[in-house]
Order: sequence, then C-alpha cells, then structure tokens
Amino acid sequence: MKDVLEGVYITEGKVIPDWIDINGHMNVAYYVKAFDLGVDEQWIQLGMTHEYIVSEQYSTFSVESHVTYQREIKVNEEYIIGSSILAYDEKRIHLFQTMYKKEINEIVATAEWMILGIDLRTRRVSPWPDKVLQSLKEMVSRQNNISWPDEAGKKMGIKEPLYSISLN
Repeated sequence: MKDVLEGVYITEGKVIPDWIDINGHMNVAYYVKAFDLGVDEQWIQLGMTHEYIVSEQYSTFSVESHVTYQREIKVNEEYIIGSSILAYDEKRIHLFQTMYKKEINEIVATAEWMILGIDLRTRRVSPWPDKVLQSLKEMVSRQNNISWPDEAGKKMGIKEPLYSISLN
C-alpha cells in the first residue's frame, strides 16, 4: 500500500470512537487533526523534532489550509496519509496531503496547506535553516511520478447560485 501512494508516505492511524459525530462518521475537526498529526510526522522526517524546535527556536506556522471531504470514514477504519510538497521557497512550503482508507486504497479526504518557517525568538517568518533546506531537497527528490492534484488550488463557489453577494 505505501508504494501506491503519491508523494511521501507519512503516517497511518485508526478512527477512534471520540472522533465520530452524530452522523456516524468522522467529524470534520478530526480530519484536520489527522492531517495535522501527519504534518508533525513529516516535520520529524525533515529533522524538525521537538528537541530541534526547542534548541534551535525554529518551527513552522500554518497560515492557510483547505480540506476536501470525499468519502466517509467510520469508527475503527484505518487510514494512511501520503504527503507531497507541491512547492517551496526559502521561507514557505505548499504541502498537499491525501488520506486513504487503508484496506481499499480509496481517497477519503485531502488537505492543502501553506506553511511558513518561523524564528520563534522573533515570532517572524524566517528562512529555512540549512539543515531543514537540505532535508526538503532530499524529500522532494523521493517524490516520484507526482502530478498537480486536482483538488489543489481550487476556489469554492456555487456555479449557479440562487443568491450570491456581489464580487464587485
């Protein structure tokens, strides 16, 4: 299964009972939680461990995200999260994650993030440290056969609304 995923395999998990809402499936907040835990795992792979963040006073802040919910996932179902770095520069990462049902390789949801490198001493955007930048280069070199995801960069809207606030 891991080799089927686009991007870099990041993490897997299982939907727990506390994550289920009144509709009998995983609540939207817990999709974001699962994706965020995946980001944490990816940062560890980049060398940004808890110890690194504390000692170097360097971390990341998410400044924008967009989640698509494509299929239900229910209690005790297992998932895998794959992640692709769509782009990065000296201070930013455009990250894209895909959640799959583990047993059937079916896309459940996606998450797109804009993430900034932050100097925790100043709480300001700051260039990636050399160690992190090198890890980013190595990580993207392992992204084989990656294409731009259909869900990435989309704008929400209703094609033919009965009512809409004017864009002017």
